[in-house]
Amino acid sequence: MQREEFLQQLWLDYIHHHPDVGMLRLWPTNAPVEYLTLLTLNQPPFAADDLLPTLGHLGYRPVQRYAMADRGLLVTLLAPPDSGTWLVLAELQLSSLSRQPRDALAALVSRTHPQDTRGKNLLSRGRPWPMPSWDVYRSLYDAHPLAAWFAAMGPSVHHAGFDCARLGNSFEALDAALSAAGLAGNEDRHHGVFPVSPLLQYRFYPTCSQRLAFAEGDEHRICLGGLALMQKRLSSDHERSVELLLPHHTRCELT
Repeated sequence: MQREEFLQQLWLDYIHHHPDVGMLRLWPTNAPVEYLTLLTLNQPPFAADDLLPTLGHLGYRPVQRYAMADRGLLVTLLAPPDSGTWLVLAELQLSSLSRQPRDALAALVSRTHPQDTRGKNLLSRGRPWPMPSWDVYRSLYDAHPLAAWFAAMGPSVHHAGFDCARLGNSFEALDAALSAAGLAGNEDRHHGVFPVSPLLQYRFYPTCSQRLAFAEGDEHRICLGGLALMQKRLSSDHERSVELLLPHHTRCELT
């Protein structure tokens, strides 16, 4: 599998779960995506250490790591070999959960079929374990919303991030257009998985909730992620916007 095919699979899986993003016509369908946020768990074979060699074979190199203890996350920023889409690999730490939700999530993940633990499409093949019950989902949500999301979705894209400069329009204009299209932006800079640096204008747009069938047959609507819009506050900065995405104080050493 080549990198472009890998990215296409991630994108198709993402818009399958977010059809309102797939229907947007605010920018060309081939407009550049600044980054894709992938949410995973620090349990093999889904841990970052297991995924990084595969991503490396596709040309991605880790350029920075961020520790967010208050979120229970380790985040790795991965750069492509060209001007293409970056990856933000967010790894939820099981140890950040209390015993009961930790055991419930680990038990779900342990039911993954060995055949679903291999291959470069590990991040775009959907949830590789049985759907949790609604009660388990709710208990995980109360413990950590990202734990519940991961239980229902598996390791996959949580949201896509777009840089207004690369889309050729202003932050204000695109924000107004997304609002008119029915996507209400959230100004809470902690709303989309991780906190965001003050060096960027940033807004997260939750997509419409989707109805999912949980174990035992009951159906419920839940939010599956969204999209993010950003713009550098200082246009003279030569770094890509995604390189400024995460707060500097959360950086830690790459090993």
